[in-house]
Amino acid sequence: MFTSIRWRIILPYTLLVILSVAGVGFYLNNILYQTQLQTLQERLTDDALLIGNSLLETLEDEEVWQIINDSSAHWAELIGGRVTIIATDGTVLGESHQDFAQMENHLNRPEIRDALNNGFGSHIRYSQTVKYDMLYVALPVKQGATILGFVRVSLPLNEIEARQAQSRTTVFTTMLVAASLGILLSVFIALRVTRPLQWLTQEARQMTQGGMLRHIPSSRQDEVGQLTQAFNALVEKLDSQIRALQSERGKLVSVLAQMTDGVVIADGDGRIILINVAAERMFKTPSESAIGCTVAQILRHHQWIELWERCRQTEQEQFDMLELPRQDIFIQGIALPLGDALPEHILMLFQDLTRIRRLETVRRDFISNISHELRTPLASLKALVETLRSGALDDPPAAQRFLYHMETEVDALAHMVSELLELSRIESGQVPLKLKSASPRKLLAKAQERLSVQAERSKLTISLDCPKKLPRVRVDKPRLGQVLMNLLHNAIKFTPSSGSIILSAQAQDDVILFYVQDTGRGIPADDLPRVFERFYKIDPARSTGGTGLGLAVARHLVEAHGGKIWVESVEGEGSTFYFTIPILQSPEQ
Repeated sequence: MFTSIRWRIILPYTLLVILSVAGVGFYLNNILYQTQLQTLQERLTDDALLIGNSLLETLEDEEVWQIINDSSAHWAELIGGRVTIIATDGTVLGESHQDFAQMENHLNRPEIRDALNNGFGSHIRYSQTVKYDMLYVALPVKQGATILGFVRVSLPLNEIEARQAQSRTTVFTTMLVAASLGILLSVFIALRVTRPLQWLTQEARQMTQGGMLRHIPSSRQDEVGQLTQAFNALVEKLDSQIRALQSERGKLVSVLAQMTDGVVIADGDGRIILINVAAERMFKTPSESAIGCTVAQILRHHQWIELWERCRQTEQEQFDMLELPRQDIFIQGIALPLGDALPEHILMLFQDLTRIRRLETVRRDFISNISHELRTPLASLKALVETLRSGALDDPPAAQRFLYHMETEVDALAHMVSELLELSRIESGQVPLKLKSASPRKLLAKAQERLSVQAERSKLTISLDCPKKLPRVRVDKPRLGQVLMNLLHNAIKFTPSSGSIILSAQAQDDVILFYVQDTGRGIPADDLPRVFERFYKIDPARSTGGTGLGLAVARHLVEAHGGKIWVESVEGEGSTFYFTIPILQSPEQ
């Protein structure tokens, strides 16, 4: 409670008010008591003077004590008090309330001594005679300079005490009202001072808990108002900075999320403090469990741990390569110290170069394959030309035969160049498709018809297994016919005699699934991912003929129609090539 500014204001202020009011109250009470006592004292003094003047003649005659005693009773009745007449030797000559003859000597009474010494005596004490406090006033009765005796007048103080009790009640009531008003005023002041501070504290606490930043209204011009204005200015600045940081953070998160390279930031102890989506996929760990873990726990490879350690020790950029042939993975790692931006922190960048390495392999194979494809016909042409030069021209039948072979090789080269140009145009989108509605069954039947003679020559059977009523497709008929021809030609080429080939199509969701199934020798599992690459041939000796471009052309034509193509095969059991074409939105039957 005492740690609150409100109570630090209320309690001292309340204590000050209470002490001040209490002090004033006790002072006033004492002043009233003294005033009433002085007034009573003055009254008794006047009564004592009056009684003393009336007793001058009586006190000269010592034999009239009874008269004096009667006079005491009479005067006591008149003044409403107690009257005592005392001789100079202290003997009581008259007493209004007691038998004077039984009373002890009063010469040693304080008021009598003061009257004897100073001419006036007053004293308050408890009376053993009447059993309550009395105010005694004593005056000497003089004749000239001679003291004839003493007159003592007294009154009980119960009347003064009653008046004092009434006054004390009034004073204390006033004190209570004043103290209550003072306390209420202190509470009001404390609340007025601390309420803005409470608002400031509440807003600051909400800010620390991530709450909304809000302005605190204030029209005050005092120190609290200035503090509120400063707080509002701070809120505006913080809001602006937070928005800027949120914008920068959003940009950073977006960049990190869209990056294909893995990003990991580790502190000086090797604890992960940031990991992006690409790194999560690369190392197969979610960011929730990765944050706070060590580099060794997340990266799980000694090369990356050593890369981080080298960068931490040298504080310089470090590189390393990781190749996992069995998993067909090739990753480049880069470790960078973040320097003054984040001291002792290291940024690790992981670039998955697997696709680039694969493309390099494809490019290398492509160059090797096309070189091989061109070398054979060129070598044949060179040999034929040299033969003709060396004298074959003089032998017309031989010359005719050599020219025929030369023409065959030139046709093969021309066909290869034509397919390469066609493939290049298809890939670059320079071949516009003339899309028309077509029946899937008629497309398959036309391909079957065109290659039926070749199939019969190879002693193969081609069967058409396709429902008569299928949703129509929107295709470029010559181009899609070329796809079917390429697939069917390959099936005939790689299927031994007495084999069978099935052409089929069926509706699946919003596409028509075409497939060509054969009972040929099949495709090895390692070659399946690459059969649609240009110039790629399954036969290592490349003795099967063909350019190796047919499936590449088929893939690009299917994709140009919005479909996809793939193959399923078991070596020694045959292959099935599939491709899909979207169904017309409003099919024509």
